[in-house]
Amino acid sequence: MRRIFFCVLILFAVQQSFGQMLPNPSFIKDMRWGLDYQINLTLANDSVYSVNIEDLIHSKSLAADTSSKDFVYYPVMLAKDFVEKLKQTNPNPSDTSIVQTDKPASLWSALHGSIGGGWLHFVNCLLYSLDTKYLNLTSPLMARPETKWKPKPATPTYLRTRKWQYYIPMDQKSAQKEYYLKARENSLANLQDLPPDFIKLFLETNNSAYKKFEAKGDYQTKSKIDLVRLLVGANYLGKPQISYIKTMVLKSVLQYSYNQLPSIIVFDDLEAAVIMSLNESGYNLEKVVYRNASSLTPEEIADKQRKIEQSIAGINKVNQKIFEQRLKSYYK
Repeated sequence: MRRIFFCVLILFAVQQSFGQMLPNPSFIKDMRWGLDYQINLTLANDSVYSVNIEDLIHSKSLAADTSSKDFVYYPVMLAKDFVEKLKQTNPNPSDTSIVQTDKPASLWSALHGSIGGGWLHFVNCLLYSLDTKYLNLTSPLMARPETKWKPKPATPTYLRTRKWQYYIPMDQKSAQKEYYLKARENSLANLQDLPPDFIKLFLETNNSAYKKFEAKGDYQTKSKIDLVRLLVGANYLGKPQISYIKTMVLKSVLQYSYNQLPSIIVFDDLEAAVIMSLNESGYNLEKVVYRNASSLTPEEIADKQRKIEQSIAGINKVNQKIFEQRLKSYYK
């Protein structure tokens, strides 16, 4: 009965109207498609950035994303309306105490009760908390207690986790071993819903390469691997670990800074550079500029804008449909 109620509660939360995706450029003062394959960006605090188009994320075709049979994930910023709403319900973001809750069925259910939204929203918030180092997977609260106790007979869980220093596998060899074991058992579940490039990076990275990402301060790459590690071992988390993760995710979101450089996605088929955000309902269009905009007529610009808005709305609907189908299969 609890599972049915949980499923209904989540479906109710995600069945919201998407509304009009009106740009909200308050944190972006200016954005231009510059010369020599550069995007020039000025934020509200007057900080100025120039980024190489070749270094940005590219989507070859919006139509292909819209027709995808899997989740479409763009690495985007948190939506301002979501952060502000969360601040209203959590008035003390500086509080460092650990949130105490009854142990939920999963990490997903613990976070969903606070941040709402679908699977990609959950992934985005977790990833942001890892990026900003609020969530530390080697925190003392994540460490397994030292003990010489052994169950008799030895349980499968004991045999699989006995060498782990933490409740999730923080060694790449152990993490990859657990991933392949789950794959053979057909129990990857939510891991199959992560962006494929996250999984590919995780499987192709050894301990030495992982340490290099950390040494270089490449926390965005490191965080993708840590996210996979976290979800690989999520079924072994206890109440203190889930409470800690929930608290750190909330703290990171409540102190979200709009002075950081947002992610820019280039839609090659429309020669458009787009900034989007993600809230509980889906992706929102924040800012868009076009290559050679000065040579485009107002009608051509309006047509490109309409195509982008329609495509993002289509992606939101596809993602919501997939999310509801997965929920039904998980909790039927």
